[in-house]
Amino acid sequence: MLAIAFPTIDPVVFEIGPVVVRWYAVAYVLGLLIGWRYVRLLARLRFPEFPPRAADDLLIWCTLGVVVGGRLGYVLFYQPSYFVERPAEIFQIWQGGMSFHGGLVGTIIALIAFARVRKLRILTVADLLSCTMPIGLFLGRVANFINGELYGRASDVSWAMVFPTDPESVPRHPSQLYQAAMEGVILYAILTAIVFLTRAPSRPGLMTGIFLTGYGIARIIGELFREPDSFMGFLAGGITMGQVLSLPMLAFGLYLLIRALQPGSQRAPS
Repeated sequence: MLAIAFPTIDPVVFEIGPVVVRWYAVAYVLGLLIGWRYVRLLARLRFPEFPPRAADDLLIWCTLGVVVGGRLGYVLFYQPSYFVERPAEIFQIWQGGMSFHGGLVGTIIALIAFARVRKLRILTVADLLSCTMPIGLFLGRVANFINGELYGRASDVSWAMVFPTDPESVPRHPSQLYQAAMEGVILYAILTAIVFLTRAPSRPGLMTGIFLTGYGIARIIGELFREPDSFMGFLAGGITMGQVLSLPMLAFGLYLLIRALQPGSQRAPS
């Protein structure tokens, strides 16, 4: 069976003594920094009630939320028994193991705390952050691809790849790139078009609802091509953990959409 050669990219960007910097770490840092600059831009152009300088504090809150939530989400959702036996490894983030859904929960907690401290509307902060999320998702999925992790299911499509980290060495869907396109590029394009071309920012919760709904759909579709984690496999009926965790996001996103589009929900222009 023919397969496209996997590109030879060292997962380590550079090393300085004992410090090893990997592409995944670079993706996290770039996602946070680009998101921070984008929040400042959106605050200036589309969300006038959000002080642009508040983005500096928001970056710190979100960094803590993403890192702590992402790690704890991975521990609780995917390998709880493993970490019960090895609790010290919970803090060894550099060894890998982060959950988007956990990171999202951590970010939500962080933004609620931030909004209350700064006396800002929670949904305004959530709408701002939702517009930036696809940036980090895209970079994270590209880093997954470079690392040869979270690859797809075995396939005979002409663009299938043999990943060097795959013990079976069979051609597989490059599902990381599918997810980068759906969760990153397409979702970013949709959110950007809506936030700049419509009055969506005047309807609190609308951008958040669009993001949660869009991500939920994209993740559920992407999981159809992605190989489940070896230590977990499929759940009942061939469903994956990623799909299960995306269903509440999808449901809550739809709720926010319906709520934001109700007559009278539109905020008066400043």
